[in-house]
Amino acid sequence: MAGHSHWAGIKHKKGKADKQKSKIFSKLSREITVAAKLGDKNPDMNARLRSAIEAARSANMPKDNIERAIDKSSIIANSNFESIRYEGFGPNKTAVIVETLTDNKNRTASKIRTLFQKNGGGLGTQGSASHNFKQLGVIKIDKKEVSDEKIFEFAIDSGANDCISKNEYHEIHTNINEIYDVKKKLEKNISNFLSTELEWVPINLVSLNGDIKDTMIKFLELVDDDDDVQNIFTNAKFEN
Repeated sequence: MAGHSHWAGIKHKKGKADKQKSKIFSKLSREITVAAKLGDKNPDMNARLRSAIEAARSANMPKDNIERAIDKSSIIANSNFESIRYEGFGPNKTAVIVETLTDNKNRTASKIRTLFQKNGGGLGTQGSASHNFKQLGVIKIDKKEVSDEKIFEFAIDSGANDCISKNEYHEIHTNINEIYDVKKKLEKNISNFLSTELEWVPINLVSLNGDIKDTMIKFLELVDDDDDVQNIFTNAKFEN
């Protein structure tokens, strides 16, 4: 397990039990519903919805679930969901960013603060942890879709900033305001994408092993288990 560290990357490697899969589907459904509520219900006209649907497909969410989540946007017309970011530090001074989607920010803030405090960490102010990261557009493509050589060529032609080939997928980095322009150019040569998201990519990693690694993983699992939490990013690197 090594981080850049969208916590989802670690979750996928840990395997998905039925309960965990249900939790992931629930969070993806909420993002689809809110994206459809805030914009056009046609993903071609709504970049946030398109990204949410792609994330759902990469998690193997059934098509019926995706369609129900879009339809639900008409029902929750009176619910006001907010995207709120929390920043803090976990075990061993690791920087942590938690992105939430909530209809009750007081409830969410209280729960996130308690989770940090009970696990050897603490919440900070806006900017206290994020200066350890760069916010980038991150496009992930399964390595089965395209060779290492070709993806570098496509990335250069699309105007991307960087292209990194990992064990199972290629990762293309862009400026946050250029992610969908780059994606559109990539679509001329690539049909399937694992995800298209704005991510907090750590500038410097903090290596963890032994008991401190186990403590950090347990902490991240507890935070991720909260229904309001959508994404977690950390600069922890999990050594074998």
